[in-house]
Amino acid sequence: MSKKPIVMCWSGGKDSAFALGELLRSGEWEVVELLTTVTETYDRISMHGVRRELLEAQATAINLPLKQILIPPQCVNETYQSRMKEACLAYKARGITHMAFGDLFLEDIRSYRDQQLAQVDMTAIYPIWGYNTTQLARDVIEDGYKAMLCCIDPAKIPANFCGCDYSEELLAALPETCDPCGENGEFHSFVWDAPYFAQPIPCHIGEAVLRDNFWFCDILPDSPSMKASA
Repeated sequence: MSKKPIVMCWSGGKDSAFALGELLRSGEWEVVELLTTVTETYDRISMHGVRRELLEAQATAINLPLKQILIPPQCVNETYQSRMKEACLAYKARGITHMAFGDLFLEDIRSYRDQQLAQVDMTAIYPIWGYNTTQLARDVIEDGYKAMLCCIDPAKIPANFCGCDYSEELLAALPETCDPCGENGEFHSFVWDAPYFAQPIPCHIGEAVLRDNFWFCDILPDSPSMKASA
């Protein structure tokens, strides 16, 4: 049987990266594109705050097309839903009826995604749903995924975790109340290398800023061809 085409809803972080790895290893799915929302004024991945050039470097390293949905800052849900629906209808016109997400256990998020895709007769797939997050955190590290924390909620974990490598040392230092994968919104990450990347993405930690009650660590590209804008 031929593989079924699927789009990966890509955040640039470790959970979506690991979920993509599961899809790529499967005999069932053919990943045809990455889909990411980008905040147009900031030119960064929404929620994660990662520069667009680093997102594009990820897509190049994975060797997959990248669809970017532009949304305004403090985007209202109606605008987000409208632009996502437009993208989904374009996928449907290409015969693509499935979209994958890296969610782990938040039932309300899954229900929301299922309902939104059902409106356009598409189906959500969750490759790592129900995965024990303590085990997943270890598997991410042991399998060779390289990530750094790009955004943290200081109400949930100390601000000095922003910019840290996602490592065994970090897992040991996280507060006991913190999910090791940050599934409750404690932190977001940026993956700069993965088993299926053609090459790692050279980058380094820049300034950390507090915006909208979250600490964002500016990750800067090293490559001269990927100049960091202010």
